[in-house]
Amino acid sequence: MTRPAPLPEALRGGPYQAYTYGYPHKTAYRPLDPPVELREAWAAEDRRSLYLYLHVPFCEMRCGFCNLFTTVGAPPALEDAYLDAVTRQARVVREALGDDAQFSRIALGGGTPTYLSAPELERVFDLLAGNFGAQPSALPTSVETSPATATPERLAVLAERGVSRVSIGIQSFIEAEVRSVGRAQRTAQVQEALENIRAAGLPVLNLDLIYGLAHQTPETWLYSLQEALRWSPEELFLYPLYVRPLTGIGRLGRTWDDERLELYRLGRDYLRAHGYQQTSMRRFQKAGLPLAPEPEYTCQLDGMVGLGCGARSYTRGLHYSSEYAVGARGVREILHNYVGRQNTDFAHATYGIRLSPDEQRRRYLLQSLLHRQGLSFAAYQAAFGTDAGQDFPGLAELVEGGYAERTDEGLTLTDHGFERSDAIGPWLYSPAVRRLSEAYEWS
Repeated sequence: MTRPAPLPEALRGGPYQAYTYGYPHKTAYRPLDPPVELREAWAAEDRRSLYLYLHVPFCEMRCGFCNLFTTVGAPPALEDAYLDAVTRQARVVREALGDDAQFSRIALGGGTPTYLSAPELERVFDLLAGNFGAQPSALPTSVETSPATATPERLAVLAERGVSRVSIGIQSFIEAEVRSVGRAQRTAQVQEALENIRAAGLPVLNLDLIYGLAHQTPETWLYSLQEALRWSPEELFLYPLYVRPLTGIGRLGRTWDDERLELYRLGRDYLRAHGYQQTSMRRFQKAGLPLAPEPEYTCQLDGMVGLGCGARSYTRGLHYSSEYAVGARGVREILHNYVGRQNTDFAHATYGIRLSPDEQRRRYLLQSLLHRQGLSFAAYQAAFGTDAGQDFPGLAELVEGGYAERTDEGLTLTDHGFERSDAIGPWLYSPAVRRLSEAYEWS
């Protein structure tokens, strides 16, 4: 096998630089001055295929690796106040979008949406249906859960409403490994949760696992993979452990790139050998699933409507959200402000980033290239009226280095490219976005 040439100079900082799940990251957001009226932000958008996302910022515990917007041990009164605020926001957003808005996806994330009780989950689905006409029985719908909250009562609500996918963060089937990142998780509880999910009959089960944990070895990683496949999950996500500012392990100062890369390759090869197709660096999907056709949604172009504190919304030219924090005090302050908002407070975007034509092109490129389907030259041309190769001549370096393959139709990453996704992504960030993220003051 021919070894690839060295990565371009900008990519030599190691394979694990930043997880590009969205671009720009919220660390590049700033107060919008002046605020943008939502009706204006959405007026010129194609609203025929929108993604509806609702954020639940509550968890029973905060894991050491977590950098999500969430708080721990919320009292019932805060849950009620939060759902009241989401309801107010939903009404204002619905009016701003106009009557012609249509949705093709629903997701509940967090945090842990199933931290809410069964009646509260019913309330969430009612407000989505009542305000947006969005019902899980008619649209692909994903809900995040956890071993402690995947109870029969909550899962029954998801199943009765027609939720098509449930995703559960297991991280490891070895208790000592999850304890190393501050997660009190009993394997017996994990097994019970998975039994409950399968018994509920939800069509798609996704398991999240993490590699690079303290004390983890190739043997223990393989054990977790084997245990995961006992449940025949339709999907698995394999996440590398990252050191993040203000997370529980973010102060240890360790690097372990070689170890994580070895474990990634072991997991990738194991899942491929057991009938899973890789669709991104992290996502593996069981081959040949008899899934029903889904409404078309193109994340590179179609918009997202986010509800709840911590949710992100985006049009082609504007990304916005509530303020962002990771530390407990910062999260509490932002959440307190959110639940106190009235209708008029939800009518404007006050925090986010405006995307120039160049940033829009970069986002399209990143959202395409880092997935299995790759970058379609024709689709890019249709979206922007320009040639991707001319807009981004540096892409030729990926091909020359063996990290991407070019055909007449487009550009796709090779295996070597996929495993460097977390370096290729940041390499393609604009200097302006990079400066904003580097200057972000964590709270």
